[in-house]
Amino acid sequence: MSAIKAGMSRKTAGKYLGQKNVMEQRRVPHTWRTLKDPLEGIWPQALALLREAPELEAKALFEHLTEGRGDELKPGLLRTFQRRVRSWRLAEGPEKEVIFTQDPKPGDTLAVDWTDMGGVGITIQGKSLVHKLFHAVLPYSNWEWAVRCSIESVLSLRGGLKATLERLGRVPRELLTDHSSTATHQLKRAGAERGFNEEYLGNPAHLRH
Repeated sequence: MSAIKAGMSRKTAGKYLGQKNVMEQRRVPHTWRTLKDPLEGIWPQALALLREAPELEAKALFEHLTEGRGDELKPGLLRTFQRRVRSWRLAEGPEKEVIFTQDPKPGDTLAVDWTDMGGVGITIQGKSLVHKLFHAVLPYSNWEWAVRCSIESVLSLRGGLKATLERLGRVPRELLTDHSSTATHQLKRAGAERGFNEEYLGNPAHLRH
């Protein structure tokens, strides 16, 4: 009676009644290929070429591998080949380069750093001039200025900033530096976390006002 009301055969109804969970899927999903792979003749060679040169274009690679094979591989298999190459690149292809985009705004940031000029070979009366440059640049316009100094220090930061801002005639909103010992210090002896030096923070604050 249940089979008749459900509109199915007694055999099918008997299977459902015999299940502990009627929502359980009876069929096992296919994890194997039921049809012959149409690309089995060229895919191993394609894999070898892709691993050697991942930048190869799928269409050009397909045309190269099917050249001289007559009707063995139909042109209509190009889309199938392209999909398989795309899947391979997603699963096994080389990692893509990570790029962090930057969107600088006019006059917003001044980036500063110290550059060792020892390798330039500047001499005075035959003696090498050992020095560094306090280098400042506006990322938006690439405007830059440099001031000669002896060492990387709070004193050279103060003098470099003063000279740069006088030349610029404006004070940017932000000062950007790396984790140099002039700007930051290690908060814990065994830790990697760093914090700003108070004297360093005082210089931009003084010049801003």
